[in-house]
Amino acid sequence: MLEEKTPSIAFIGECMVEVTGDINNYVCQGFAGDTLNTAVYLSRLFPSNQLPIHYMTALGVDPLSTSMLDYFKEEGIQCEKIRRIPDRQPGLYCINVDKNGERSFQYWRDQSAARYLLSGHEFDSQLKSLCNIDYLYLSGISLAILPDPDRKKLLDGLVRAKKQGAKICFDNNYRHQLWSGADKAQQWHRKILSISDIAFLTYDDECQLWSDASPDQIFDRNRHFGIAEVVLKRGAKSCLIETSTKRYSVNALEVPPERIVDTTAAGDSFSAGYLANRLKGAMLPPKCAELGHRLASTVIQHPGAIIPRELVAGVH
Repeated sequence: MLEEKTPSIAFIGECMVEVTGDINNYVCQGFAGDTLNTAVYLSRLFPSNQLPIHYMTALGVDPLSTSMLDYFKEEGIQCEKIRRIPDRQPGLYCINVDKNGERSFQYWRDQSAARYLLSGHEFDSQLKSLCNIDYLYLSGISLAILPDPDRKKLLDGLVRAKKQGAKICFDNNYRHQLWSGADKAQQWHRKILSISDIAFLTYDDECQLWSDASPDQIFDRNRHFGIAEVVLKRGAKSCLIETSTKRYSVNALEVPPERIVDTTAAGDSFSAGYLANRLKGAMLPPKCAELGHRLASTVIQHPGAIIPRELVAGVH
């Protein structure tokens, strides 16, 4: 009997230096970014680095970039698809969290190395290597930080990989500050959604980008892209999932307001839990969403985008 092949997944995006302050105004420094957060949580949900997880980004050769690379390896993430650019450094962001756990951000990323991931031809062979990966995951931020010619290069690479059997996973993560205008963001979101197999859409982001007023509007629009699975994340409300044959509603886990510390990476961790059960063989969307909700409900009870590893160990 043939042994079933373990699927592989590659995340494409930007990791940044994260700066947060605690209640005593002590500053803590870590590493985070939407696609990186999902990659780390996904890795932690698989024992002993069982799942081949790759991260594709660009870093500098400075000490922070080297520390970031070491951190990826500690988390079981494979780093051969990471480009090092001598005259660039990682971006940085600062999180401010209000008394309700809601966060706001300040960014310093205009010249970050990740923006130059696909510039020139030095990385073309790595882009072509995506054809050997089973699942490819990127976000609206992955798109937003690239100039148009490099977005086109990335899209072409994803199309090639899809033709070879790769599944494309897209998380909308719309940040209007990163785009020249909503029209430009819509244009590129349409291009990626038209080749996506799983779309993770945050309700508030969809409303901001497309002026939607209901989940039905979101599903109606995305139905035209032929996406096999559209997952609508709605924070503390149930997530809604639409396939070609059915729509599901999966309740979120209730977390008392006084226990909500920081909602950073709630959506990223949900996507990790969802993908973890899918890659472990669960084909029914509600089963995948249940693990997503369990992980997200744990993450929001602790500060920072990536919580201590031991707190994730009990989430199954």
